[in-house]
Amino acid sequence: MVKKLDRAKARAKRQIRVRAKISGTPDCPRLNVFRSSKHIYAQLIDDVNGVTLAAASSLSKGFEGNGGNKEGARKVGQLIAEAAKAKGIENVVFDRAGYLYHGRVQELADGARESGLKF
Repeated sequence: MVKKLDRAKARAKRQIRVRAKISGTPDCPRLNVFRSSKHIYAQLIDDVNGVTLAAASSLSKGFEGNGGNKEGARKVGQLIAEAAKAKGIENVVFDRAGYLYHGRVQELADGARESGLKF
């Protein structure tokens, strides 16, 4: 019998495993990534206080382009880095949220690094 993979379950398991090891603080928040087929989202989260410090996505007002490709993901990475600088945040912990560090997730991280975030 052939078993079909449940991708959502596998991602949820990876997500729990990663979140057990990393946590965001007010000094070094967690940079969380969520990607859908059409858009990509990024948040800076302080897990100690349970607060989202900054957010950027391909649906943001300052965003132009397509969020479903690598160029759009890089732009969102640059937007979140600018928002972090405005709040005085320089260091973050990257949370890929169970996604492979490849493609749009990697481009978002590279865009954030280029704009000055350290992780």
